Amino acid sequence: MTFDGPELARNAANHTALSPVSILKRVERVHPELPAQIHGHIRRNWGEVAERCKRLASALAKRGIGKGDTVALIAPNIPEALECALALPMLGAVLNANNTRLGSGTIAYILEHGEAKVLLVDTEFSAMAAGAVAQSGRDLLIVDIEDSEGPGGSRIGELTFDDLLAEGDPTFAYTLPEDEWDALALNYTSGTTGRPKGVVYSHRGAWTNAVNNVVTWEMPHHPVYLWTLPLFHCNGWCFPWTITMLAGTHVFLRAPRPEAIYDAFANHGVTHLCGAPIIMSMISGAEQKRDFPQKIKMMTAAAPPPASVIKGMEAMGISITHVYGLTEVYGPAVVCAEKPVWADLPAQERADLKARQGVAYELEEDVLVLDPETGEPVPWDAQTPGEVVFRGNIVMKGYLKAPEETAKAFKDGWFWSGDIAVQHSDGYIEIRDRSKDIIISGGENISSIEVEKALYSHPAVSLVAVVAMPDEKWGEVPCAFVELCGAATEEDLLAHAKANLAGYMRPKKVIFGELPKTTTGKIRKNELRDLLRQKR
Repeated sequence: MTFDGPELARNAANHTALSPVSILKRVERVHPELPAQIHGHIRRNWGEVAERCKRLASALAKRGIGKGDTVALIAPNIPEALECALALPMLGAVLNANNTRLGSGTIAYILEHGEAKVLLVDTEFSAMAAGAVAQSGRDLLIVDIEDSEGPGGSRIGELTFDDLLAEGDPTFAYTLPEDEWDALALNYTSGTTGRPKGVVYSHRGAWTNAVNNVVTWEMPHHPVYLWTLPLFHCNGWCFPWTITMLAGTHVFLRAPRPEAIYDAFANHGVTHLCGAPIIMSMISGAEQKRDFPQKIKMMTAAAPPPASVIKGMEAMGISITHVYGLTEVYGPAVVCAEKPVWADLPAQERADLKARQGVAYELEEDVLVLDPETGEPVPWDAQTPGEVVFRGNIVMKGYLKAPEETAKAFKDGWFWSGDIAVQHSDGYIEIRDRSKDIIISGGENISSIEVEKALYSHPAVSLVAVVAMPDEKWGEVPCAFVELCGAATEEDLLAHAKANLAGYMRPKKVIFGELPKTTTGKIRKNELRDLLRQKR
């Protein structure tokens, strides 16, 4: 028996590309009257947002933007950022949402490497953007976003975002991509070991992880989602499309502040939010809190949240779901799925279990911890370390213009993350180290190498090693271990770091003394991390 006859062939009636483009079409048709955006005084329903997205897409099309063209964005969590995520896929264009905390030099590299044709920039970041464009040497269409809730700033573009919308057609007929494997987004890694790498997402992958979020988090229709997670982090972990799919309400915060978060909880009935552990610390440690009647679900990633913070949040009526992922896997791809039996455990034991990274998302094919030498799974003994590997539809297409790096990452049918973990007897993984010595502080990736380089520039520093130090507020922060060849105090080196590094990259503590080394002279960073853990 065979099932490959012409009567069973794939055709337009029984096969369409999986793409976020389908999501807005359905919501516009079924729920145009439901609330879509809340941002300060701005209130828009889904009919209005859909019209704005079609105007944006058609206006860019009139200016020659189409399939495979990169459109760069520098903006905080504002409605325009969401509209870019919804509109650009209609054209087959590729969204490049950039971290607003990056310097002009890095942005210049991204604009050039990604061959951006358009730059949309919030006026708060005009000076940095102007410097980046000048350094890149690219001839770009620059569009200024003037957010009424922002601090303002100079215009550097040819027109404003509103001007661009006015050029567009509200009846623009958009279509699905020809191939679901077409590029949808370009996200850059943090450049922890050199130049940032361009991670390319597909329509298929973005759609899959958008649905994944619904299934994994057991999300209902019409959630009220608070944007405390930056929209530029892995395209907001695909939640722009998830919340839209559910005809939910997007509540925007340009910058997360305790009072603004509590106001959103109380005034807008927020039901869901995501963010790094710093957001949990911000909520639980707020000096002034407001009561809210609804239960709230929060998804957090980066460093494992302290058990005490998890307990405190749950006591307030905010349940925590811990996830883990990377830019290369569309954000979260591993979840600490809570088992029913955990509910009967003591609070501390339950919090310890929920602080682990967990198991594969339902729509991720597999996640394992493998021995990097043999390629075989490590024992599920919670002790034997290995490297976390992923396989499935929510793994990137590859690194842009980097075939060797892509081949290195894709080995033996797996994506190798570079993160070191153990696997528990129940299959849950737990991160123990990062092979590339990345420090994740408040959701931002920090290169220990870059911090070390800055400290090495001080004449009194002979040897330095920077590692992650656990921190209740930020999850983890940089700590510098230093051998001196001259006179210097901790205050001297912290001041030197302040003059040479962005605020979030600066070490929060300096410890002097001889550094532990291997027989070949390599610094044993694992021992330094262990020392910090023992001091907690």
